Amino acid sequence: MKIKELLNLMIKKGASDLYFKVGSPPCLRIDGRLTPLEEKKLTPQDTERIAQEIMSESQGQDFHKKKEMDLAYEISDLGRFRVNIFYQRNSVGIVLREVRRKIPSFEELNLPAEVLRKLSLETRGLVLITGVAGSGKSTTLAAMIDYINENKKGHIITIEDPIEFVHQDKKSIISQREVGLDTHSFNEALRHVIRQSPDVILIGEMRDQETMETAIMAAETGHLVLSTLHTVNAAQAVERIVNYFPPYLHGQIRMQLSLILKGVISLRLLPRAKGEGRIPAVEVLVSTPTIKKLILEGKTTQIPAAMEAGELFGMQTFNQALIKLHTKKLVNYETMLSAADSPDELKLSIEGIYSGQKSIKAEEGT
Repeated sequence: MKIKELLNLMIKKGASDLYFKVGSPPCLRIDGRLTPLEEKKLTPQDTERIAQEIMSESQGQDFHKKKEMDLAYEISDLGRFRVNIFYQRNSVGIVLREVRRKIPSFEELNLPAEVLRKLSLETRGLVLITGVAGSGKSTTLAAMIDYINENKKGHIITIEDPIEFVHQDKKSIISQREVGLDTHSFNEALRHVIRQSPDVILIGEMRDQETMETAIMAAETGHLVLSTLHTVNAAQAVERIVNYFPPYLHGQIRMQLSLILKGVISLRLLPRAKGEGRIPAVEVLVSTPTIKKLILEGKTTQIPAAMEAGELFGMQTFNQALIKLHTKKLVNYETMLSAADSPDELKLSIEGIYSGQKSIKAEEGT
């Protein structure tokens, strides 16, 4: 089966990813689970041929030097895909992920729309989207950029590796720069970005101290900076940024973060209770005087408790998000517990809610 036919099958089955690995048949990831296709096992020649079909000549040369390649691949009548090509056991492996052409709204993504609208329309500061690979960070960022584009005039610059969602100018003008194609690196692009008079800067991923420094500086000088981090929750995101810097700078970075951080949205994709796709559990941190004080004083272990008490501001912990999903019967009990940071604590919370509901019903019956 040709690559186009396999990608067409991927879209028809609603799969998120397509895998090519020597010694196995092509596999689809459907609702988070790997499903092998009824194809022959791939040979080294098969995966090499598929990689050559996907890459341009210059990308192929770069791949053979670096042994890794991220790129966007588009078939006009089919769709756009994010591709990672790599070597494993001296043969080529490939993973393709579909990128939707239509940028989904916050509601379509089952995200907390009110908080995300507010964060998207901030005039300055830093907003982070965190989660493991495949949790929906890029799609959430795309939805935020699209919301800004529909509601605000300004210049939006995105620096991505690769470009996934292609944005059209609406109220804003959008300059999308791809690492390796339009710029040599994130750092190189960021060194020049302020001269391009942006209002909003999207950094695909903050990977090192230099990128962090530039992002903080841009947020301090009146720009809204949106980016992602590979952390499992909001409190860990704060610590990750601080720990990118040497210890003697930690106090300064905490002070800067307490002033510029507007919010952290952390994502975990979970299988739906009825087996129909996946739904995100979303942890939300927003900047309040309490959160600012905890960041400044380095008391990040106390951030979850402050978030739990901050529902009035739109905040919620993962445990609170999981309980809401389970109460609405969107995820089952086992899924809820497996996704929790502290399953025992979550069990106690659930028991407290149920016992409280029983007490209310008993009182109503008297």
